[in-house]
Parts: sequence; structure tokens; C-alpha cells
Amino acid sequence: MKRLAVYCGSATPEDSRYMELARHVGETLAQRDIGVVYGGGRLGLMGAVASGALDAGGEVIGVIPEALAGSEVANTDCTELHTVPGMHERKKAFTDLSDGFITIPGGVGTMDELWEAMSWAQLGYHSDPVGLLNAFGFFDDLISFNAKMVEVGFVRPAHQNILISANTMDALLDKMARYVPHTPIFKMKADDL
Repeated sequence: MKRLAVYCGSATPEDSRYMELARHVGETLAQRDIGVVYGGGRLGLMGAVASGALDAGGEVIGVIPEALAGSEVANTDCTELHTVPGMHERKKAFTDLSDGFITIPGGVGTMDELWEAMSWAQLGYHSDPVGLLNAFGFFDDLISFNAKMVEVGFVRPAHQNILISANTMDALLDKMARYVPHTPIFKMKADDL
């Protein structure tokens, strides 16, 4: 994994552990010589991930929509900053520029990015690992919900392990490095669906 897209919030929660976590994520990736591809913002967890990676000598590629680039939230300290027309192009750029995805705490936009990465993996638009850093138990309910989708049959057995989760960054990266791509829907026969 040469570069990973990091999905996270642009908010700054009152609980300082979240900002510290985001900074640690950036630092850890840089220390492992893995570049960061992220939303291109300088605020909240996004900014902390970028700062952590940059301060540790890492590569940081930001991808920001035009509407946000002009509102003084763009992080001009990035190694590269790409401005794209909108959110669809942003998420496609994340996929094109990275070798996998890590989601850390965030809100609605973060969840949108995670679910799209999982959906695209399931379909076969990419075969990269999709990681979820479940720090502080933040994603416990989401992990349970994903298991429920598998249990009920909305996620096929071939795709039940697309979401890779761990409670620490090192454990997550190690699991992601061992990820073996599954058979995507695009390569399945009708009887398998």
C-alpha cells in the first residue's frame, strides 16, 4: 500500500481524543511510508490527519471540491492539492489515487465515503482494502449493523469480509496488508447472486 485514502470528519469534537487520534493516523502512515489521500481541508480531524503526516515527513494529497476550495478551508500545505468540480469527482479521485481506504470517526460525509468504498469494492470498481479504525468503540454499532446485513442476506457471503476493522492503527494496517480481494459482483454468474 503506497497511498491510503483517509475518510474522517471536518469537525473538531470537544473530546480531544479524536483530534489526537487523527494526528496519530497521519503520523503512523508517514512513518510506514504510506501517503495520505484525503478531503483537502485544514479543519477538524481532516486537518489533524494532514498535519500529522506532513510533520512526520509524509506525502499528503488533498482532493477538495471547488465549492469548498474557495471558502478558505482548503489546506494549502498539502504536498499536492487537487480541486475538482464536485463530490462525485472527489470520491473517484480518492479511488484513483489510493491503494485502499481507512475510515476514522466522522459524520454523514465520512459515512457516505465509507459506504461508497465498500459498495464499489463489492461491485468490482476496485479491489482495495476498506479499513475501519474503531477507536474508542466509535463504530461498534456500525460493525454490528454490517454483521446484521450479512446475517439477513443483504451482503453476500463472498463480500462479508470487505470491511476490515480494528481498534488500533497498527492492527488495522497489518490486517489491510493481508487483505485478499474477493470475487466482485461484476465477475459473478447469475446463480451466484
